[in-house]
Amino acid sequence: MFETEHTLVPLLLLPSLLSLLLSLILLKRRSRHSFNLPPGKSGWPFIGETIGYLKPYSAKTLGDFMQQHISKYGKIYRSNLFGEPTIVSADAGLNRFILQNEGRLFECSYPRSIGGILGKWSMLVLVGDMHRDMRSISLNFLSHARLRTILLKDVERHTLFVLDSWQQHSVFSAQDEAKKFTFNLMAKHIMSMDPGEEETEQLKKEYVSFMKGVVSAPLNLPGTAYRKALQSRGTILKFIEKKMEERKSEIKEEVKRDDEAEISTNDHYERKHRADDDLLGWVLKHSNLSTEQILDLILSLLFAGHETSSVAIALAIYFLEGCPKAVQELREEHLEIARVKKELGESDLNWDDYKKMDFTHSVINETLRLGNVVRFLHRKALKNVRYKGYDIPSGWKVLPVISAVHLDNSRYDEPNLFNPWRWQQQNTGACETSSSSGCGSFSTWGIKFMPFGGGPRLCAGSELAKLEMAVFIHHLVINFNWDLAEDDQPFAFPFVDFPNGLPIRVSRIP
Repeated sequence: MFETEHTLVPLLLLPSLLSLLLSLILLKRRSRHSFNLPPGKSGWPFIGETIGYLKPYSAKTLGDFMQQHISKYGKIYRSNLFGEPTIVSADAGLNRFILQNEGRLFECSYPRSIGGILGKWSMLVLVGDMHRDMRSISLNFLSHARLRTILLKDVERHTLFVLDSWQQHSVFSAQDEAKKFTFNLMAKHIMSMDPGEEETEQLKKEYVSFMKGVVSAPLNLPGTAYRKALQSRGTILKFIEKKMEERKSEIKEEVKRDDEAEISTNDHYERKHRADDDLLGWVLKHSNLSTEQILDLILSLLFAGHETSSVAIALAIYFLEGCPKAVQELREEHLEIARVKKELGESDLNWDDYKKMDFTHSVINETLRLGNVVRFLHRKALKNVRYKGYDIPSGWKVLPVISAVHLDNSRYDEPNLFNPWRWQQQNTGACETSSSSGCGSFSTWGIKFMPFGGGPRLCAGSELAKLEMAVFIHHLVINFNWDLAEDDQPFAFPFVDFPNGLPIRVSRIP
C-alpha cells in the first residue's frame, strides 16, 4: 500500500505540474515581449550559437562569427551561448559599464566546467566578499614594493635562466620557452621551487596536462583531455598539500626555536621574512583560509600567472619578428640602458631602468591590444538593466567582448596592423603600409583599452605581467636576432594559442 500510494502521487500531480510548466513558459514569453531586447537570434535549442562562436579564427581578427553578427545586428546583440540566453557586447561603453558595476548590476558567471577544474574557491569563479578577500591576498603578494625589489630581481634571473640555454642557430618553440619562463617564476614565488629541479619539472609536466583540459571541451569521459586534466588536478593538489604540511612543520619549528632561545630583533626579522618570501608561507601565517581554499588559490594563481603572461610574451616575439623597425628601436632603447649601467658599474636592472623603457611599453600595449590574450569575459545580470534603449533581463548571461573594442576601426586607425607608435604622442609610422598613424583621442584610453579587464575584478597580476614582458624583451633584443622557422600565427580557440608552438631560429648578437 505504501509503495502504491507513492507511485500514484506523481500521476495525481501530473496535471498540476503540466499546468504550472505551461504557465511558466507563457510568463517567460510575455516577459520577453515586455523587454526591448537587442536584435539577434537564439540558434539551435540549448547549444544556441555556441559552436559558431567558439570556432577557431586568427587572433588578429574578430573572426567571422563576431564580424557577421556585428555587421547584421550592431555592437550589442542577443544570442544563446553556453546554454544560456546571452547579451553580447562589442560596445566599449557597455563593456566598461558592466565591469564597473560588478556586484551591483552584474556578477561573474563562468560555465560550471571552469569551476569544476579550477576549483570552487578559484578567484576566477568566486564572487562577493570571498573574491574580495582572495584578491586582497593576491594584491599583497604582488604589491608595488615587492615588484620593485624581490619580483624584479627574480623576473630577470628567470629570464636569463631561459635565454642562456638558447644555442646558436637553434630552432625551438618560442611559446614553450615563454611558458617555461613564467611557470618557473610563479613556482618560485608561490612555493619557493627552483627551476630545473626534479620536483619542479614533475609539477610542470602535470600542469601541462592540466592546461590541455582547461581549454578543452568539458567532456568527463575516459581518454578525454578534460578527464586527464581532472586527474592531473588531483596530482597537483596532492603535491601542493604536501608542500603545505612541510611548511607548517617548518613554521612550528621556527616558533619553537624562538620560544626556547633568546634571539635578536634582526634574527627574528630575517626569519619572518624568509617564511613570508613566497605566497604559501604568507597565506599560512597571515590568513584564516581553509586547506581547500589555499589549494584552490595556489592552483588558480599558478594558472593565471603562468598562462596569460606566457601567451603575451609569445605574441610579442611573433609581432616583433614581422616588424624589424620596432626591433631596431627597441634595441636602441635597451642598449642605451645597458650602456649607462655599464658606466655606473651595475649589471642588474632596477626600477629606474624599467621606467625608462618608453618604447617598450608602447610595444607591450600594442601586443596586448592586437593579440587579445583575454578576448571576452563571462558575466550575469543581477537585475533588469537598460542601456542605450535596450533591456538586459535579470539572470541573462552577458559577454563583454574586449577584443571587439581593441579591433574596432572607429576607435583605432587600421586596428589589424601592429603599430606600437600609435601609443606615442608623436607617431613615427607603422610596420606595414598605413594611410594614417594615430589612435584617436588619448583621453578615451580607459574605455577602449582594457586588456586586463576592469572594475573590482581588474587583473591583480597586470603590473607583474607588464614587468615580465619588459624584462624579457630587454634581454631578448640586446642578445638575439630571430626569425620564424616555419609559418605560424596566433589563433583564438577562443584561448589564444600558436598551433605549431611558434618555432623560431635564433642567432646571438656578437
